[in-house]
Amino acid sequence: MILNKDTAKKTAELLLQVKAIKLNSTEPFKWASGWNSPIYCDNRVTLSYPPVRVFLKEEIAKIVEKEYGKPDVIAGVATGAIAIGILVAQELGVPFIYVRPEPKKHGRKNQIEGHLESGQNVVVIEDLISTGKSSLNAVEAIKEAGGVVKGMVAIFSYGFEVAKANFKEKNVSLTTLSNYDNLLEQALDSSYISEKELSTLEEWRSNPSVWKQ
Repeated sequence: MILNKDTAKKTAELLLQVKAIKLNSTEPFKWASGWNSPIYCDNRVTLSYPPVRVFLKEEIAKIVEKEYGKPDVIAGVATGAIAIGILVAQELGVPFIYVRPEPKKHGRKNQIEGHLESGQNVVVIEDLISTGKSSLNAVEAIKEAGGVVKGMVAIFSYGFEVAKANFKEKNVSLTTLSNYDNLLEQALDSSYISEKELSTLEEWRSNPSVWKQ
Protein backbone atom coordinates (compact mmCIF):
# COMPACT_ATOMS: atom_id res chain seq x y z
CA MET A 1 0.00 0.00 0.00
CA ILE A 2 1.17 3.51 -0.91
CA LEU A 3 -0.02 6.31 1.38
CA ASN A 4 1.15 9.34 -0.60
CA LYS A 5 1.54 9.54 -4.37
CA ASP A 6 3.89 12.53 -4.22
CA THR A 7 6.14 10.75 -1.73
CA ALA A 8 6.10 7.63 -3.91
CA LYS A 9 7.24 9.55 -6.99
CA LYS A 10 9.84 11.54 -5.04
CA THR A 11 11.24 8.32 -3.57
CA ALA A 12 11.43 6.77 -7.03
CA GLU A 13 13.15 9.89 -8.36
CA LEU A 14 15.80 9.77 -5.62
CA LEU A 15 16.41 6.03 -6.01
CA LEU A 16 17.01 6.53 -9.72
CA GLN A 17 19.22 9.60 -9.18
CA VAL A 18 21.63 7.83 -6.83
CA LYS A 19 21.44 4.61 -8.89
CA ALA A 20 20.00 2.59 -6.03
CA ILE A 21 17.66 1.39 -8.77
CA LYS A 22 19.04 0.60 -12.20
CA LEU A 23 16.88 -0.15 -15.23
CA ASN A 24 18.19 -1.95 -18.30
CA SER A 25 15.71 -3.70 -20.59
CA THR A 26 18.33 -4.78 -23.17
CA GLU A 27 20.98 -6.29 -20.88
CA PRO A 28 19.07 -7.92 -18.01
CA PHE A 29 20.43 -8.40 -14.51
CA LYS A 30 20.60 -11.92 -13.07
CA TRP A 31 19.00 -12.23 -9.63
CA ALA A 32 20.15 -14.73 -7.01
CA SER A 33 16.90 -16.59 -7.66
CA GLY A 34 18.02 -17.17 -11.26
CA TRP A 35 15.46 -14.75 -12.68
CA ASN A 36 16.48 -12.42 -15.50
CA SER A 37 15.38 -8.90 -14.64
CA PRO A 38 15.46 -5.46 -16.31
CA ILE A 39 15.62 -3.87 -12.86
CA TYR A 40 18.12 -4.10 -10.01
CA CYS A 41 17.48 -2.47 -6.67
CA ASP A 42 20.07 -1.96 -3.91
CA ASN A 43 18.71 0.56 -1.43
CA ARG A 44 21.87 0.41 0.67
CA VAL A 45 23.33 2.82 -1.87
CA THR A 46 21.09 5.53 -0.38
CA LEU A 47 23.12 5.46 2.84
CA SER A 48 26.00 7.17 1.02
CA TYR A 49 23.84 10.22 0.30
CA PRO A 50 22.89 12.12 3.49
CA PRO A 51 19.95 14.12 2.03
CA VAL A 52 18.45 10.93 0.57
CA ARG A 53 18.79 8.86 3.72
CA VAL A 54 17.33 11.71 5.79
CA PHE A 55 14.33 11.88 3.43
CA LEU A 56 13.77 8.11 3.67
CA LYS A 57 14.20 8.10 7.45
CA GLU A 58 11.72 10.93 7.98
CA GLU A 59 9.11 9.59 5.56
CA ILE A 60 9.22 6.06 7.01
CA ALA A 61 8.95 7.45 10.55
CA LYS A 62 5.87 9.47 9.52
CA ILE A 63 4.22 6.33 8.13
CA VAL A 64 5.03 4.32 11.26
CA GLU A 65 3.39 6.91 13.53
CA LYS A 66 0.43 7.52 11.20
CA GLU A 67 -0.39 3.86 10.64
CA TYR A 68 0.60 2.22 13.93
CA GLY A 69 1.32 4.91 16.50
CA LYS A 70 4.66 5.06 18.26
CA PRO A 71 5.84 1.45 18.71
CA ASP A 72 7.82 0.08 21.64
CA VAL A 73 10.50 -1.24 19.27
CA ILE A 74 11.62 -0.85 15.66
CA ALA A 75 12.97 -4.02 14.01
CA GLY A 76 15.19 -4.08 10.92
CA VAL A 77 15.47 -7.11 8.68
CA ALA A 78 19.11 -8.16 8.20
CA THR A 79 21.09 -7.10 6.45
CA GLY A 80 19.65 -4.56 4.04
CA ALA A 81 17.29 -2.84 6.48
CA ILE A 82 19.54 -2.67 9.55
CA ALA A 83 20.88 0.81 8.82
CA ILE A 84 17.59 2.41 7.75
CA GLY A 85 15.88 0.71 10.69
CA ILE A 86 18.35 2.26 13.13
CA LEU A 87 17.79 5.69 11.56
CA VAL A 88 14.01 5.33 11.90
CA ALA A 89 14.31 4.12 15.51
CA GLN A 90 16.52 7.13 16.27
CA GLU A 91 14.01 9.48 14.64
CA LEU A 92 11.21 8.04 16.78
CA GLY A 93 13.34 7.76 19.92
CA VAL A 94 12.60 4.05 20.47
CA PRO A 95 14.74 0.91 20.89
CA PHE A 96 16.02 -1.02 17.89
CA ILE A 97 16.51 -4.72 17.18
CA TYR A 98 17.38 -6.62 14.05
CA VAL A 99 16.39 -10.05 12.81
CA ARG A 100 18.71 -12.52 11.10
CA PRO A 101 17.44 -14.91 8.39
CA GLU A 102 18.13 -17.77 10.83
CA PRO A 103 19.68 -18.23 14.28
CA LYS A 104 23.45 -17.98 14.58
CA LYS A 105 25.28 -21.31 14.66
CA HIS A 106 27.47 -20.28 17.59
CA GLY A 107 27.47 -18.23 20.80
CA ARG A 108 23.96 -17.56 22.10
CA LYS A 109 22.53 -18.68 18.75
CA ASN A 110 20.36 -15.57 18.50
CA GLN A 111 18.11 -14.86 15.57
CA ILE A 112 17.03 -11.54 17.08
CA GLU A 113 19.82 -9.16 18.08
CA GLY A 114 18.95 -6.59 20.75
CA HIS A 115 16.48 -6.53 23.63
CA LEU A 116 12.85 -7.49 23.00
CA GLU A 117 10.37 -8.12 25.80
CA SER A 118 7.30 -10.30 25.40
CA GLY A 119 4.22 -8.19 24.63
CA GLN A 120 6.08 -5.23 23.16
CA ASN A 121 4.63 -3.62 20.02
CA VAL A 122 7.01 -3.84 17.06
CA VAL A 123 7.02 -2.27 13.59
CA VAL A 124 9.31 -4.01 11.11
CA ILE A 125 11.36 -2.00 8.61
CA GLU A 126 12.45 -3.43 5.26
CA ASP A 127 14.44 -1.95 2.41
CA LEU A 128 12.95 -4.01 -0.42
CA ILE A 129 10.00 -6.37 -0.91
CA SER A 130 10.19 -8.97 -3.68
CA THR A 131 8.28 -12.16 -2.81
CA GLY A 132 8.08 -11.16 0.86
CA LYS A 133 9.28 -14.51 2.19
CA SER A 134 12.40 -13.28 4.01
CA SER A 135 10.47 -10.30 5.41
CA LEU A 136 7.70 -12.51 6.74
CA ASN A 137 10.28 -14.91 8.16
CA ALA A 138 11.49 -12.01 10.32
CA VAL A 139 7.92 -11.30 11.42
CA GLU A 140 7.49 -14.93 12.52
CA ALA A 141 10.74 -14.81 14.51
CA ILE A 142 9.55 -11.70 16.37
CA LYS A 143 6.18 -13.30 17.10
CA GLU A 144 7.85 -16.45 18.37
CA ALA A 145 9.92 -14.28 20.73
CA GLY A 146 6.72 -12.77 22.12
CA GLY A 147 6.69 -9.50 20.17
CA VAL A 148 3.44 -8.07 18.81
CA VAL A 149 4.03 -7.11 15.17
CA LYS A 150 1.85 -4.14 14.25
CA GLY A 151 2.96 -4.04 10.61
CA MET A 152 5.81 -3.47 8.19
CA VAL A 153 7.08 -0.41 6.32
CA ALA A 154 9.49 -0.73 3.38
CA ILE A 155 11.26 1.64 1.01
CA PHE A 156 10.30 -0.13 -2.21
CA SER A 157 8.22 -3.06 -3.49
CA TYR A 158 8.14 -4.74 -6.89
CA GLY A 159 4.43 -5.30 -6.39
CA PHE A 160 4.46 -8.99 -7.28
CA GLU A 161 1.15 -10.79 -6.84
CA VAL A 162 2.93 -13.54 -4.92
CA ALA A 163 4.07 -10.97 -2.36
CA LYS A 164 0.56 -9.61 -1.94
CA ALA A 165 -0.72 -13.15 -1.42
CA ASN A 166 2.03 -13.97 1.09
CA PHE A 167 1.35 -10.88 3.22
CA LYS A 168 -2.40 -11.50 3.06
CA GLU A 169 -1.96 -15.12 4.12
CA LYS A 170 0.11 -14.08 7.15
CA ASN A 171 -2.24 -11.16 7.92
CA VAL A 172 0.63 -8.65 7.97
CA SER A 173 0.01 -5.02 7.01
CA LEU A 174 2.58 -3.63 4.52
CA THR A 175 3.10 0.00 3.53
CA THR A 176 5.87 1.14 1.17
CA LEU A 177 7.26 4.56 0.30
CA SER A 178 7.26 3.67 -3.38
CA ASN A 179 6.67 0.75 -5.73
CA TYR A 180 7.21 -0.50 -9.25
CA ASP A 181 4.21 1.32 -10.75
CA ASN A 182 5.32 4.68 -9.38
CA LEU A 183 8.90 3.97 -10.43
CA LEU A 184 7.89 3.37 -14.05
CA GLU A 185 5.72 6.47 -14.06
CA GLN A 186 8.55 8.61 -12.69
CA ALA A 187 11.12 7.04 -15.03
CA LEU A 188 8.91 7.81 -18.05
CA ASP A 189 8.10 11.35 -16.88
CA SER A 190 11.79 12.13 -16.45
CA SER A 191 12.74 10.52 -19.80
CA TYR A 192 14.84 7.93 -17.98
CA ILE A 193 13.07 5.31 -20.12
CA SER A 194 11.21 5.36 -23.45
CA GLU A 195 7.67 4.12 -24.19
CA LYS A 196 9.21 0.99 -25.76
CA GLU A 197 11.27 0.31 -22.63
CA LEU A 198 8.17 0.88 -20.51
CA SER A 199 6.38 -1.93 -22.38
CA THR A 200 9.30 -4.29 -21.73
CA LEU A 201 9.41 -3.40 -18.04
CA GLU A 202 5.66 -3.94 -17.69
CA GLU A 203 5.93 -7.28 -19.52
CA TRP A 204 8.64 -8.47 -17.11
CA ARG A 205 6.59 -7.69 -14.01
CA SER A 206 3.64 -9.72 -15.31
CA ASN A 207 5.69 -12.96 -15.36
CA PRO A 208 9.21 -12.37 -14.02
CA SER A 209 10.20 -16.01 -13.48
CA VAL A 210 10.13 -16.85 -17.20
CA TRP A 211 11.11 -13.50 -18.74
CA LYS A 212 13.97 -13.95 -21.26
CA GLN A 213 14.82 -17.44 -20.02
